[in-house]
Amino acid sequence: MTDVRVVFRKYGGALHWHHPGRLLGEDEHGVWVEVPGGTVARKGDDGPLITWETTTIMLFPRNAWWTASFNTPPHWSEIYVDVTTIPEWRDDEVTMLDLDLDVIRMRDGRLILDDEDEFALHQVLLNYPPDLIMQAQRTAQWLMNAVGHGKSPFGGAHLAWLSKATGKF
Repeated sequence: MTDVRVVFRKYGGALHWHHPGRLLGEDEHGVWVEVPGGTVARKGDDGPLITWETTTIMLFPRNAWWTASFNTPPHWSEIYVDVTTIPEWRDDEVTMLDLDLDVIRMRDGRLILDDEDEFALHQVLLNYPPDLIMQAQRTAQWLMNAVGHGKSPFGGAHLAWLSKATGKF
């Protein structure tokens, strides 16, 4: 399996969350990456190091404005979807702009649209263009429906990829 680098940035290019992963493969939903428990991530250039306690299977669609993380128990969320720009691959790195809004399905089935306050603040502070704002809002609405109703790929598509995961680097 190929090691990859996952790099989230904020609008304007500032480094956000970044961490290693391992390429699992690709299907009609996009590119699947394993992030094993024990992986170390960092926020920005000098943020604290965070160690992932559980394995996550990430999905990077080829033509959609989001990035999904399917978390294994006992992680507090089952599915965590970041509204982002379309993920871009350059060699062994995938990068995208994090647009603040997150759709989260908790283990008990609750569905949350998170960080609306951050999204509103960054529209002003980072000067989001109107078309970016509209695309992020449309994507969040679509995700609330798709994740909430378990529509593909949020209805178990990750399970086949989880079975290929090694759980370690």
